[in-house]
Amino acid sequence: MNALAATNRNFRHAARILGLDSKLERSLLIPFREIKVECSIPKDDGSLATYVGFRVQHDNARGPMKGGIRYHPEVDPDEVNALAQLMTWKTAVADIPYGGAKGGIGCNPKDLSMSELERLTRVFTQKIHDLIGVHTDVPAPDMGTNPQTMAWILDEYSKFHGHSPAIVTGKPIDLGGSLGRDAATGRGCVFATEALLAEYGKSINNLTFAIQGFGNVGSWAARLIHERGGKVVAVSDITGAVKNPNGINIPELLAHKDGTGSLKGFHGGDDMNPSELLVHECDVLIPCALGGVLNRDNATDVKAKFIIEAANHPTDPEADEILSKKGVVILPDIYANSGGVTVSYFEWVQNIQGFMWDEEKVNAELWKYMTRGFDNIKDMCKTHDCSLRMGAFTLGVNRVARATILRGWEA
Repeated sequence: MNALAATNRNFRHAARILGLDSKLERSLLIPFREIKVECSIPKDDGSLATYVGFRVQHDNARGPMKGGIRYHPEVDPDEVNALAQLMTWKTAVADIPYGGAKGGIGCNPKDLSMSELERLTRVFTQKIHDLIGVHTDVPAPDMGTNPQTMAWILDEYSKFHGHSPAIVTGKPIDLGGSLGRDAATGRGCVFATEALLAEYGKSINNLTFAIQGFGNVGSWAARLIHERGGKVVAVSDITGAVKNPNGINIPELLAHKDGTGSLKGFHGGDDMNPSELLVHECDVLIPCALGGVLNRDNATDVKAKFIIEAANHPTDPEADEILSKKGVVILPDIYANSGGVTVSYFEWVQNIQGFMWDEEKVNAELWKYMTRGFDNIKDMCKTHDCSLRMGAFTLGVNRVARATILRGWEA
């Protein structure tokens, strides 16, 4: 099942639980605006290349739309649509005053030079600059993009609209980025894990963890789990995978990856087949990579007791049912990975106020939001006698529905 079909299915299930009117349900599902643009740039060799860029602005009932821009070969309208909708529910679950959006360009950033990436980013910004804005739609980094990408968007946008640091989040610190933003998604994921485990009388200390994906989110989650005494027994990414039943020394693995660009050849563990990571023996599985990795083909073999969805849509609905029947507890993506957008909100607030916070305040506020978010989801689970996923979806959908009705948009 593709990401859009799965997201729509979860939304409709939540709408039924909440008893939403069919007109309101339809209005919440249909995106506010879908943008598709052609981005042609001269390559370094003098040839001309054309890429297709997308921006889906899903909902703005609760505030400006918010969502990342990803550069990836598999970017397509369905995926961007699904992720924009997920952002609407995610910002509502986090209880920050945003709606949802998502964007992307169908390209492989590894095949482009730095100057080609800059040209592509600037052309994309030129095509959408009048449809985004500080109080309209605020982009952020995602897969294949980074603070430098945001710096180019900020600069290009400012040529049309004047200096506007709040137009993007996830910027370099020197251009108004927030301290703590780099680690925010991974740190929020760890705060969420602590909240969930506490419900079961457990803590990170001495539990075993397997982490799929060792990019920004996975590496920060691994580092923070290691610092708290958790045993990371397996890690994988596109370069390979490593396992150690006694626990991997994460700082050493980070140094190895920085030095070699790969997980392979790490002396503090054994190489393993990356495809085995999801079914590796562990207490807690944290998928931090692509969507749809847990499906009906591998769900029955998952050995973890808890799954923390740090990636967007890593578990398809069929796997969800299989895992639930096995008694696996799944902490859903629209809550578990909301630390990034929460600190993006803090960055936006700091930019608008022109007053920057220290990192200790950022992390303390993030802990407060993640802890409160889990308590709110738990309350919805009790009210509707449902899973954590439906608890999160009913919480998010209900908040957006209430805002839509109060604004008189539901007719």
